[in-house]
Amino acid sequence: MTVAAIFSLSDHQFMQRAIDLAALGCYTTAPNPNVGCVIVRDDVVVGEGYHRQAGGPHAEVFALRQAGGAAEGATAYVTLEPCSHFGRTPPCADALIAAGLARVVVAMQDPNPKVSGTGVGRLRAAGIQVDVGLLETQAEALNPGFLHKMRTQLPYVRLKLACSTDGKVALANGQSQWLTGVDAREDVQRWRAQSCAILSTAETVKADKAMLNVRSEAVTCLENGAIRQPLRVILDRRCRLTGHEPLFQQGGDILLCHAGPAEEWQVLAPAQEPAARQVMRVRLGLDDVGQFDLHELLRMLGSRQINSLWVEAGSMLATSFWQRQLIDEFVLYQAPMLLGADALPMLQAGGLNQLAQAPRWQWQDVRLIGADLRLTALLKKSAPSER
Repeated sequence: MTVAAIFSLSDHQFMQRAIDLAALGCYTTAPNPNVGCVIVRDDVVVGEGYHRQAGGPHAEVFALRQAGGAAEGATAYVTLEPCSHFGRTPPCADALIAAGLARVVVAMQDPNPKVSGTGVGRLRAAGIQVDVGLLETQAEALNPGFLHKMRTQLPYVRLKLACSTDGKVALANGQSQWLTGVDAREDVQRWRAQSCAILSTAETVKADKAMLNVRSEAVTCLENGAIRQPLRVILDRRCRLTGHEPLFQQGGDILLCHAGPAEEWQVLAPAQEPAARQVMRVRLGLDDVGQFDLHELLRMLGSRQINSLWVEAGSMLATSFWQRQLIDEFVLYQAPMLLGADALPMLQAGGLNQLAQAPRWQWQDVRLIGADLRLTALLKKSAPSER
């Protein structure tokens, strides 16, 4: 029988510091998780660190470097189970053992099958006291994409929409720029920067001259000073893009999804500098209504190490994700204006005969962003009796 650990006030404070540190890597660690570590000896912090960039040292390594010899006999607070396998860096569990830690407090177990339970087991086998579960909910919130991908092999899907107060996304003539203000558009940049990929359509790219990249001074840069650009995934069923669009003049990789065979794909015009590093193409199947198979799309992106997907397009693609219940998180910006009955609706879904058929959401956050309202919600997981 496992006895639940009893955590002190100091334990909570030091783990909260580790969580705050982990959040500093939110724009740069993908596809790795955000992790923070604090090393404490005699109630004094002697070392701390966070994972900064995929391929670089993990949080524990930075904290151990700062602590030096003071790590011996100390306690380490880590937001995610220390890794126990060789990847691009050596196992952090081995580094903690070698440093002579007396205790390790872990916020949550890593669902990665290469790690899950083995990191904790290795520490305990070395005689180190390990306590798991402190501020687990807060630690979970650091890495929704990484954790979801490890548990389901599919990306965590965030759908973004901007609408008027009466739920309209554009006037009847298609005009939609700009419903929301500068502050809301800057906020979108931060969401994009936290994503592994941004999904949109050729129609949005052509209609809005959309670049779909991260271009914000508010986003923390990589160690070399560059912004990590998410993969831009564009659904271009009829090969409408030519290569002349602004999308292709920005840095960052692009994945074009087509429906037809390769011999039908349009030859793209050579991109001008600064060009995308790589433009890739893939053929996707269609579903029973002749649209891209979104389940196949998500499986394909999951196989490409895409943990989190930011969907930013028009109401048709939003409706397709909504109807198939493929949205994990909903991010809605509402502008303080009314567009009227003739304007285009946010979603074009119908067919519901009873309220019980409509998916339920759980509001997570409501706040003002400049003059606009931002609402975020998670899909409510139905109990077995409700399904």
